[in-house]
Amino acid sequence: MPAGYLDFGSPPRLTTAETRITIEQRTPRWHRGDVAIQDALDFWSFAGAAANVVMQLAWPEVGYGVAESRVKSGSLMEHPWKRARTTTQYLAVAILGTDEERRAFREAVDGAHRQVQSTDTSPVRYNAFDRDLQLWVAACLFVGFEDTFQLLHGAMTDEQAEQFYRSAQPLGTTLQVTADQWPPTRADFDVYWNTACERVAIDDHIREYLMRMVDLKIVRWPLRLTFGPLLKFLTIGSLAPVFRDAMGLSFSAADQRRFENLFVFVSFVNRFLPRFIRHAGSQVMMGDVRRRIRGKKALI
Repeated sequence: MPAGYLDFGSPPRLTTAETRITIEQRTPRWHRGDVAIQDALDFWSFAGAAANVVMQLAWPEVGYGVAESRVKSGSLMEHPWKRARTTTQYLAVAILGTDEERRAFREAVDGAHRQVQSTDTSPVRYNAFDRDLQLWVAACLFVGFEDTFQLLHGAMTDEQAEQFYRSAQPLGTTLQVTADQWPPTRADFDVYWNTACERVAIDDHIREYLMRMVDLKIVRWPLRLTFGPLLKFLTIGSLAPVFRDAMGLSFSAADQRRFENLFVFVSFVNRFLPRFIRHAGSQVMMGDVRRRIRGKKALI
């Protein structure tokens, strides 16, 4: 098991009920064969994207690393659409790309990460090349994909969950996370995740930073007025209790029922759509990456 910031000398104090969202078996299971993370690229898998950002930044080192970043061209607050593109393309490359494509994207990200280091005035010490911080971010990405896959396709069997988990390793190893850092089994991941969530701490500065995103204040008002309420609902619904509490957000039992009912409906519709339509967004992102590599254009 990875060490770094975490102490595995005693059982985690948090339970899965506190660190993961509730997924009731209300969506009929319609993915009955082998599964892999490549199957999780449905458009609706990105419905909790903002929630995943909250999760990643809930570790103080990641939160301040992003909030204080001197790489203004990739700033979430100043260039939200570019940040969304590059993040989505990273996921596409990690999941769908070749080793060569992953290497090219890693080099591009490394160029930006070299500038992400704490200063003497930073409240916490951080370095974007810290493999333990990258493992946390990759773990958040995995949790997001696993949650939405099961919301859309129904709960996985134990065997499927293990297959899905093993296939997700490139979410971390596409950057600096090493293969031996990735917890070896799905059960080991639960121990890592519950232990890692004990470090969740969001102060007022990072909370205000994140709420600008949650409230969609980073885009123009027509988009905020049109999509803001739905985005906030999906974001809060996609956060486990430990993250909601850290953000000071509430989600009632009625909200939870509406969230579950929404995904029951979406899952029903989704199963009648051909895969190429459901996964079109990721394929378009991957195509753009390949064009940029061929044209020797900037990837991020």
